[in-house]
Amino acid sequence: MSEPSDLLIRRARLRRRPEALYDIAVRAGRIEAIEESSDLPATVVLDAAGGLVTEPFVNPHLHLDKVYTLQRLDEESSLLAYHGEGMGSAMKAIEAASRVKESYSQDWIAENARRALRAAAVHGNTHIRAFADVDTKARLEGVKALLQAKEEFRGLVELQVVAFPQDGVVREPGAADLVREAVAMGADVVGGIPWIEYTDAAAREHVRQMFEIAVANDRPVSMLVDDAGDPGLRTLEMMAVHAIESGWQGRVLAHHARAMALYPEPYFQKLAALLRQAGMPVVTDPHTGPLHARVRDLLAAGVVVCLGQDDVSDAYYPFGRNNMLEVAFLAAHLLWMTTEDDMERLYDMITVDAARAMGLDDLRLEVGAPADMVVLEAPSVLEALREHRAPAHVIRNGRVVESS
Repeated sequence: MSEPSDLLIRRARLRRRPEALYDIAVRAGRIEAIEESSDLPATVVLDAAGGLVTEPFVNPHLHLDKVYTLQRLDEESSLLAYHGEGMGSAMKAIEAASRVKESYSQDWIAENARRALRAAAVHGNTHIRAFADVDTKARLEGVKALLQAKEEFRGLVELQVVAFPQDGVVREPGAADLVREAVAMGADVVGGIPWIEYTDAAAREHVRQMFEIAVANDRPVSMLVDDAGDPGLRTLEMMAVHAIESGWQGRVLAHHARAMALYPEPYFQKLAALLRQAGMPVVTDPHTGPLHARVRDLLAAGVVVCLGQDDVSDAYYPFGRNNMLEVAFLAAHLLWMTTEDDMERLYDMITVDAARAMGLDDLRLEVGAPADMVVLEAPSVLEALREHRAPAHVIRNGRVVESS
């Protein structure tokens, strides 16, 4: 008789296979078997009771240094400016919100981050790309806090820390040097926000400098692009072209691209071709602003699209709890993605496609893959989105780490 598995999840329902129940065996942190009605022995046995078992949830976009800072700001100058007037005042909102960084301190940022990451763990959100501002006001306090949180939550919620020059590079002298310093400290990703610069030439220089740092330090790139109601913004194109010219295809991730909603069709089609060539997915957060990327059109064009939480109770969004099912539920309404196929795509956008966008290609529910899973009470994607409840169990590295 073989040695017992470390963990066996019995009577699990799998996506796109609703006709049967399966047993999932785990050994040494990896999925050992997925079988119907197995009699495999195991040290720990969980009964999924017909609930859906899937990959864990992945959030490729969270400003973790800013969580729970809404009370430090004036709503009139931040939330209203970002959400109003067709997002024509988005830059004004960012400038107003930057005041919070004058009081940045590693201690309180780390404590807020812990609160958000505990919520993430409860909701099965086990991998997060977490942004920390670096500029003359924020200095490196946010990066220090998120690197601290990364170590504290290792094995529970995995962080990819982004060094993010929120206030620009050309218009904020010294920001590029702070990004370099953050990377030397251990930041995993080089960030950027080229549309915040005042001219196209400055935006190109922003992109060039951030890619230079990324390539020199072998880091992926995440940039917030065209996040305003201005159809003249073209920084997504700049980013894609630079990724191709730098040989950084597949290591780049674009966020927001809200101006895309206003682009003429011929330009959009050219842009989609560039995104495919650059191997550049797009993260969209339709719940945090009135404009959003053309999700259906991007998907039809073969571009990988995923969903992000973006913000948790900060200058740009007052809600949020790192519950990616809740994010997908909101997106279903905002994008009118309500058919069965649509809902399956939304679920991909908070699991496997979000993982691909973060370079986590092995985060899949299949034999041999890491044993990272969520066990839901809901028997289907429809019910999971309808209720968006926390999982009954969260499995990390083959170990049960959270139970409801």
